[in-house]
Amino acid sequence: MAYTAKDYAKLIGMEGFSETLLKNHFTLYQGYVTNTNKVLDLLDQMLKADKAGTPEFAELKRRLGWEFNGMRLHEYYFENLGGKAPIDKNGKLAMKMEADCGSYETWEKDFKATGAMRGIGWVVLYQDMQSGKLINFWINEHDVSHPAGCNPLLIMDVFEHAFMLDYGLKRADYLAAFFKNINWSPVESRMK
Repeated sequence: MAYTAKDYAKLIGMEGFSETLLKNHFTLYQGYVTNTNKVLDLLDQMLKADKAGTPEFAELKRRLGWEFNGMRLHEYYFENLGGKAPIDKNGKLAMKMEADCGSYETWEKDFKATGAMRGIGWVVLYQDMQSGKLINFWINEHDVSHPAGCNPLLIMDVFEHAFMLDYGLKRADYLAAFFKNINWSPVESRMK
């Protein structure tokens, strides 16, 4: 079964994100979906042709993590955008942030500080599935640094393609626009 790119055109017109930036970002995401399908197809063909022990198979297996996670992280990112309301301070997510971080404001300060760090990658609010604890992580690349046994809740893309067209080097302005547009409903629904 092939993966199909999802349509996020409803985000066009979102405050702080130009149509050009969003359309470019959607095209990049569609490339991850296409490449995930291509890599999976090639791996299947190689397996059927008894070429699983080859260096080419090994490199494609390694590449699969990059393409698949690029696809999935972008889906989470786009799905947690498009909101206009602040977090429900009485909701289970805000209550968990308060319990684990001291307050929503402390959690937000940490998330934004993580997003403001130099480098490219992702900022992800994870829930540790063993302890239930919420932790903000910096993820350098799609296919590395994801904490084992954790569930992604809120995803922010901090690769240049996510903001430079609109904000140049002013990453703090992008972070502010991101926070103005979080759709907290899917974020909270990802909690276990």
